Amino acid sequence: MILMSVILIIGGLLMIFKTSVFWKITERWTSKDGTEPSDLYIWNTRFGGIMCTLVGCANLFIYFIL
Repeated sequence: MILMSVILIIGGLLMIFKTSVFWKITERWTSKDGTEPSDLYIWNTRFGGIMCTLVGCANLFIYFIL
């Protein structure tokens, strides 16, 4: 459970702060020109990163407090 929480937090922070790196790893091959992600992709990825980070932190909180 702790390992999954840490993975969620690290993945979420990557999605929030290094969106272009995350795009290159996961979605670059689907783009026709492969130059940069769209604004909508950046927004959605950052929102997903925030959710992943919150869930990971909540899991750690529940594990250590309860």
